Amino acid sequence: MPVLISSCLLGIECRYDGGHSRAEEIIEVAEKIQFIPICPEQLGGLSTPRAPSCIVKGDGEGVLSGHARVINSLGKDVTEAFIKGAQESLKLARLTGATKAILKNKSPSCGLNTPYCETDTGYGLGVTAALLLTAGIKIIEINPEGKNKDVIEKLRLL
Repeated sequence: MPVLISSCLLGIECRYDGGHSRAEEIIEVAEKIQFIPICPEQLGGLSTPRAPSCIVKGDGEGVLSGHARVINSLGKDVTEAFIKGAQESLKLARLTGATKAILKNKSPSCGLNTPYCETDTGYGLGVTAALLLTAGIKIIEINPEGKNKDVIEKLRLL
């Protein structure tokens, strides 16, 4: 079964700062899982490197409903690029039959609990995470600095 995955977790240098978030535990299971790498921000047309972004007046759900915006550190509104990247990621899931995704934590695109948004709790969904969840895609959030040895077991449970 194909699984979407944040490209940066595989060591692809697509993060906003031009780096990656390689997670060794993911690399170790790569031969057992059919990964479909995605970088929603690149799929939305943003360059690498790029200015970091935050979601203002909400989180990813608010962006998708038109109530929140994504603004980069230079003050530029990049909302449309984030929405397009989320839509393209969902398109890849549908084309490949992926019903699960492994996404990087703390990302304004991929995070399930990103601090880069303005909410009452200070945390919220990234734009792509929100769209994928709405479409029924189940998500595992990965912390590249954390212990993720149970990735395959988590995928089985989803």
